[in-house]
Amino acid sequence: MLTEIKILVVDDDELTRQVLSSYFENEGYNVLCAATAEEAENLLAHGAVDLILLDIRMPGKDGLTLTRELRVNNETGIILVTGSQDEVDRLIGLECGADEYVTKPFNPREILARAKNLIRRVRLCQQAKSADNSDNNLKAFDRWKLNPVRRQLIDEQQSIVQLTEGEFQLLKSLMDHAGHIMSRDQILDQIRNREWVPTDRTVDVLIGRLRRKLGDNSAEPRLILTVHGAGYLFTPKLVDVV
Repeated sequence: MLTEIKILVVDDDELTRQVLSSYFENEGYNVLCAATAEEAENLLAHGAVDLILLDIRMPGKDGLTLTRELRVNNETGIILVTGSQDEVDRLIGLECGADEYVTKPFNPREILARAKNLIRRVRLCQQAKSADNSDNNLKAFDRWKLNPVRRQLIDEQQSIVQLTEGEFQLLKSLMDHAGHIMSRDQILDQIRNREWVPTDRTVDVLIGRLRRKLGDNSAEPRLILTVHGAGYLFTPKLVDVV
């Protein structure tokens, strides 16, 4: 039931909070509201949510800082909702770990469509964690294993690195074409099913995020190589883990 799905709206503008909370409540969702990042953290300390609709510029801690902190060990869907039209802000938001980016003024129906997509991903991850066979079908490469159901990377010490939806889609497309150069256009075609429209710069941002999570030095990468003028090459051999 939708009432079991919790959405947290974080925005210092009261009108924006009212518009978003009313719209999602009318759709049957359970909605919480916070005017600051600090209020949001207090709410999150008392229970997890499935999706956060988060403003970037707020008094005190800003939305980008909160996003970066949440992404350390949290797989909650995050949609940045902001008045900034700056392309740089959008890219920084994605680099911090946000899944989506919407500018004001916005269409609530557009946010609802994006929210449904992210909520499905979050729920699939939650279901996978409780399933007895959720660790089957792992893909191994270098010192990593990828759990495609949970969207998680697991290293040799069994430490877990959570991937966002965009990071996972990009890594999956690179792994599916391991040993072959993928142009940015080919990568965009693979991840274009996302609700927002990715660009060449989005691919570069996601590549950078993946390299950091894989411990792949961007100055001298081993796993994801940049082939200048052509695209990117995923070099490791893949092994199915039974």
